Amino acid sequence: MKREENDLLIRNIGQLLTIPANGKPVVNPTTSSLGIIKNAYITVKNGKIKNVGTNPAHLSAKKVINAKKKTVLPGFIDSHTHLIFAGTREHEFSMRLAGKDYLAIMKDGGGIKSTVSKTRKTSKEQLFIGAKKYLDEALQWGTTTCEVKSGYGLSTSEEIKILEVAQMLQKEHPVDIIPTFLGAHDVPVEYNGKKKDYVELVKDEMIPEVRKRKLARFCDVFCEKGVFSKKESESILLSGLKNGMSTKIHAEEFTNIGGSELALKVKATSCDHLLYTLDAGLKSIKKAGTIAVLLPGTNLYLKKRKIPPVKKMRKYKIPIAIATDFNPGSCPVVSMPVMLSLACMLYGLTTEESIVGSTINAAFAVKEENSRGSIEKGKLADIIVTDLEDYRAIPYWFAQNHISYVIKRGKIVVS
Repeated sequence: MKREENDLLIRNIGQLLTIPANGKPVVNPTTSSLGIIKNAYITVKNGKIKNVGTNPAHLSAKKVINAKKKTVLPGFIDSHTHLIFAGTREHEFSMRLAGKDYLAIMKDGGGIKSTVSKTRKTSKEQLFIGAKKYLDEALQWGTTTCEVKSGYGLSTSEEIKILEVAQMLQKEHPVDIIPTFLGAHDVPVEYNGKKKDYVELVKDEMIPEVRKRKLARFCDVFCEKGVFSKKESESILLSGLKNGMSTKIHAEEFTNIGGSELALKVKATSCDHLLYTLDAGLKSIKKAGTIAVLLPGTNLYLKKRKIPPVKKMRKYKIPIAIATDFNPGSCPVVSMPVMLSLACMLYGLTTEESIVGSTINAAFAVKEENSRGSIEKGKLADIIVTDLEDYRAIPYWFAQNHISYVIKRGKIVVS
């Protein structure tokens, strides 16, 4: 019987980081957690990993990549972005440099509301063009799966518009899109003084409409002082759960009003930011099996000296993921390798924590751990080939792109 030919063979891999999942997120990862195979190969068939091993002299494929003894790892998963928007906010950057803080700018009508105003005036087609440009760049840096939030519409029709752009990206772009509904990103100007009414609109109109159109897999909320309270956040997220969405929480970015303490009650898949999280929140995250998603780019961009309680996260054995938080106001950076470097330098993560946090743990943060995030037989062939001989060099080379190939679902999309 004729042997079936592989679609792709990646051979002569110096270090292959398989990062096996073993059915649960990785806590306190070490070198052994990376599942390194030396002098390795990967075969791909029909968009999925067919086999992994060593000594591939007998193997052939329609397409062969010589990794030249360099490091190969799973494609990066960016589990927190605000990719779809109109307009940039460099004027606010200058304001912050002059000493005005982010929440004060928001209170004066800047921040999220500023982007909402511009996004509402922009067509789906133009939003698609802008988002595609950013996603193209992210792909060059090795991002193969990207969570994308709404949140710059803040009305039913405009939130739907943004999520439909996410749907367009999924159809047209090689990067897989994980859509998240974030109608509770801020209170729009037309609801000033009527926040209760807006919360009801999110719960009773927006969420059911998003569910009806099958536009989002997650429901998120910005639980923060001056935005949505712990009680309001809980009611919105429970509405999301009731309507078949999984939940995420923006928690403790600027203050602590107990957002992370909701993790168990709302079955949160992830809690993100977590700069001011206390023991009560960490215990809730631990009990819920929630992923802590850290966003060091935002720390750097907002010049914040506060960092998440990483040492306590290790103590509680909470799995950590890393994401960009790409957005026009507090982190206009799409590069996941840059985030790995910042996570190490600003937050004190180890190299192994940063790599695990951007691959398999990030897959758990978007409920895609069974299909991606590690290089294992049967998973999607989402693979990065670097020009680096040692995996420890990935966060070492700050802001330099050392990616030679990106393979998405078995196809070479960057070379």
